[in-house]
Amino acid sequence: MSRTTRSAPLPGTSASPAATLAILAIAQFLIALDYSIVYIALPRIGDEFSLTESTIQWVVSGYAVFFAGFLIVGGRASDRFGPRNLFVVAMAAFGIAALAGGLATAPALLLVARAVQGIAAAALQPAVIALINTSFAAGPARNRALGVWGTVGASGLAAGVVIGGLLSTVSWRWVFLINLPLALICAMGAPRLLPRLRASVTGRGQLNLPSAILCTGTVLATALALTWASSHGWSYVGTLGAFAVAAVGLVGFVLRERHSAQPLVDPLLRRTRSLLVGCGATALYMASVGNQFFVLTLLLQQLRGYGPIAAGMAFLPMAVAIAVANSVAARIVARIGVRAALTLAFVGNAAGLLLLAAQVHGDSYLVHLLPGLLITGFAHGVTYVSMFIAGTADVDDRNQGTGSALMTTAQYMAGALGIAVLVLVLGTDPGPGSFGAAFVTTALAAGAGAVLAWFGLPRRGKTGSTPATGSTSAAATGPVADATPGVGGDPAALGYRPDPAGGDRADRLPPAMAAPVEGSRP
Repeated sequence: MSRTTRSAPLPGTSASPAATLAILAIAQFLIALDYSIVYIALPRIGDEFSLTESTIQWVVSGYAVFFAGFLIVGGRASDRFGPRNLFVVAMAAFGIAALAGGLATAPALLLVARAVQGIAAAALQPAVIALINTSFAAGPARNRALGVWGTVGASGLAAGVVIGGLLSTVSWRWVFLINLPLALICAMGAPRLLPRLRASVTGRGQLNLPSAILCTGTVLATALALTWASSHGWSYVGTLGAFAVAAVGLVGFVLRERHSAQPLVDPLLRRTRSLLVGCGATALYMASVGNQFFVLTLLLQQLRGYGPIAAGMAFLPMAVAIAVANSVAARIVARIGVRAALTLAFVGNAAGLLLLAAQVHGDSYLVHLLPGLLITGFAHGVTYVSMFIAGTADVDDRNQGTGSALMTTAQYMAGALGIAVLVLVLGTDPGPGSFGAAFVTTALAAGAGAVLAWFGLPRRGKTGSTPATGSTSAAATGPVADATPGVGGDPAALGYRPDPAGGDRADRLPPAMAAPVEGSRP
């Protein structure tokens, strides 16, 4: 199997850490924002183009389906060809697609633009994470960068609903056009502000094209089947056909990966327990509080009769709660460990969603909605940070792009499945009882996340414990110096234990705690 080792940035490519982080934060904000920003604008888009209910959902699903479908390929492309190169190309494509969507004169053009945005976001997501890990040295600098990334990512979904509500009062087109200046800033600034890494590649250094096609086709077919299931039903011939194509593609992908000298997904990742638990956690996160936005948007606009601005502003307290939680999530994880933090966060999500279900018959925003929104908002923020700390704990730098792509693919595939289930639960003319049942459904997913986190993640280990095999490193046998307030340098504080398969190695620490690897930017 070929292997790419990232080396130090080339001379003359260093930039201000603040500027580097700013451009990566803007990119992450766009990725999260663009999933939810169109929710409140959907009625106006549907009216202008005379779209049916089954067609208008593709304005959202077109983005999500192609985003999920190309994530793993985007992650491997980032690892193979360099995250900065992929970042520039993907951001330019994202901006062009946003412009096309904002100027669309026909529904077909709008849907194509959304699909291209999804593909571009699938390339951006793993590139952003890889650039953080190669632009900031392990310790305080990387901890702060990951903290900002977590805050932006978790807040973007909530901010999208608020911003979409405000912009759609002027014109739904601004929901798309607002992305253009930000995309241009990122694409033009990346060559100067992001590090250019010299790659040393052994083997052919090419993307495994057959595996990439099979993987993308399988995920696309599955996402398409779930989307059709939500709009046409599970017995619809298109739904069944798409599931059949997905099953055939999955078998072909597995067989190809087993016999390939250059697998798309590193075999080590398939055996990494923390990554598998992280994928499950991101899936249940999206099926619970991630899809809460879908249910709340319908509740506010269809049942309560809120206008676009009022509906958008109704999400503002939850967005603030998410941002506050992100700012303290690392401290919570350092204090009680990632296992307990993620478990309690999912419990908080379930409690808030059940509270919303119990109070769905009330008419007061302050009494019947706000308490549940604040609880789920805070728990949401802690969940987002904790699940990525847990999921990437044993992923080394060379596989960061693919590892993060696997987690995000699970996240958005679960989002598509969750919406398909919620559409069935809500029915064609949902009332208070239907919305209550929808909130209970999302709460069950959050409860499953708590069970997975508690039983799937290891108990907190002890710093300096002897590994089962392999040699110890300085970073693994003692605390890592960390001046970030509230973020301990002790690997055990994040719930880390020595990995029996690979020993107590620095590249098995969470990205924010790992010792610098060869080729990391100093």
